[in-house]
Amino acid sequence: MTTMPERLRVLLFLNGVGLFVFALFVGWHWFVALLGQIVVWPIIPPIEAHVPGDERAWRMVHMEAITHGLLLRAWGVGGTFIRLTPRWHRVFFWSAIITAWMFTVPPYFNALFGTRGLAMGGGPFKGGLANDIIFLCGWPPLIAVHLTMVLAAIGLWRTVKALPRA
Repeated sequence: MTTMPERLRVLLFLNGVGLFVFALFVGWHWFVALLGQIVVWPIIPPIEAHVPGDERAWRMVHMEAITHGLLLRAWGVGGTFIRLTPRWHRVFFWSAIITAWMFTVPPYFNALFGTRGLAMGGGPFKGGLANDIIFLCGWPPLIAVHLTMVLAAIGLWRTVKALPRA
């Protein structure tokens, strides 16, 4: 058992920063969607612009990016406390990456297409091809998030057991 390799920890942190950059990108879309125009006064006069989607969908994708970005950064910093074998560290790493990005990017397309991606065919919400593709994209992170949390709990418990009692 070893702690998480530094390279994996740095890559987790870097991906967390990447999700923050994505949150900024989404935040600008949300801003334009709310106002119905691009406003960068006094540099540029207002320009009419239409970004599809509703406020709730844009807020969700924005918060998903921030939340998962914070979580990846936390895994990167706290990875020294997760004691697993090298193989399980790689599984943890990829599970965390899949969870963060695939729970964040598909909601962006939900906002653009006005879908929810919660059920095949749309369920009680708007259906269509975009909805169905987004729904299918939800399965890998749904599995990965459980794997990530179980591995984190196991790795942290091993660290606690290895520490001297105070």
